[in-house]
Amino acid sequence: MSLLDDIETLVRCESPSSDHAAVARSAEVVASLGRRLLGAEPERIVTGGVTHLRWRFGGDPRVLLLGHHDTVWPTGSLETHPFEVIDGVLRGPGCFDMKAGVVMALHAAAAQPDRTGLSILITGDEEVGSPSSRMLIEEEAWGCDAVFVLEASADGGALKTRRKGTSLYWIEVDGRAAHAGLEPEKGCNAGIEIAHQILAVSRLGDAERGTTVVPTALTAGTTMNTVPAAASVSVDVRAWDSAEQERVDAAIRELRPVLDGTRVRIAGGINRAPLEAESSQALFDLACTLAKELGLDPLTSAAVGGASDGNFTAGMGVPTLDGLGAVGGGAHADHEHVLVEELPRRTALLTELVKTVLAQGNPYPATKSAGDSGAGQR
Repeated sequence: MSLLDDIETLVRCESPSSDHAAVARSAEVVASLGRRLLGAEPERIVTGGVTHLRWRFGGDPRVLLLGHHDTVWPTGSLETHPFEVIDGVLRGPGCFDMKAGVVMALHAAAAQPDRTGLSILITGDEEVGSPSSRMLIEEEAWGCDAVFVLEASADGGALKTRRKGTSLYWIEVDGRAAHAGLEPEKGCNAGIEIAHQILAVSRLGDAERGTTVVPTALTAGTTMNTVPAAASVSVDVRAWDSAEQERVDAAIRELRPVLDGTRVRIAGGINRAPLEAESSQALFDLACTLAKELGLDPLTSAAVGGASDGNFTAGMGVPTLDGLGAVGGGAHADHEHVLVEELPRRTALLTELVKTVLAQGNPYPATKSAGDSGAGQR
């Protein structure tokens, strides 16, 4: 079967992160593809009900191919967004983010003349923040010479050499219910209090430093004629450097109620450290050299606001290059797509990257310790 056929097989198996049974079915499809291509059965690792897959060849890993097989698309999305290839454009739920990348990783591994030191880790909960796979990722990456992340490319096929760090918070307010018409003065309005908290956190962003603090999902109250006794808001924080993450984290934890009789509780924290440019520079330079030798167009790089599991490995000081997956666009959107003509080119580049680093060892010294990755700060 071809690379394209294998991508179709995986895309047709829907795997929304929240549906653990669907993710388990998808894992079996990935396992079957890997078994055929690699001649080896993966290790199935189930944590928190989520199925992850790992292949190891020849002892301790020195190169890690990292990807995920869960998607943001709910079951049934194939009915409205069917798999199709028209005029060189492949479409289907999760094709770009990142089922094509998973298949590319397996094909690149299959093409290795010697897989000794190669590890492949395909997780099942990246789209929800990797709560059950983070420790597994960090354990697998520790001591590696390189981590190649098969997330989709940035615009125009650019590799992702810098990513913002992410922090995720939940602000919850306890108030006191009362009848909104008869005796509203006896209540403590959690809805008004959460509004004060939203305004407070929204002022923590810093446009000049690229730090965004965005209140997102919001809930308050139960009925139209009742003073809300509870309210909550989720907050998404993105920053280019750890100092900014820590500044915002400290400020959020100092939030206090404005209204008498209400209580504010904070959950969450720093999720992923930034993927900084120095973590990827040497591997990007190597990729540029190999692309030229392969006759490919010159590579470009991009800094992006979205985070990936590569943030975890870069935060440990392990050399990490991201965005090596499919070229296309529309991640998480109706126009999600992959450019078919780029699939063999990118897979060839990945194949050479893996082969070169496995053969050369580690010319890229780590710059941080494992303790700097933010482990446990969920």
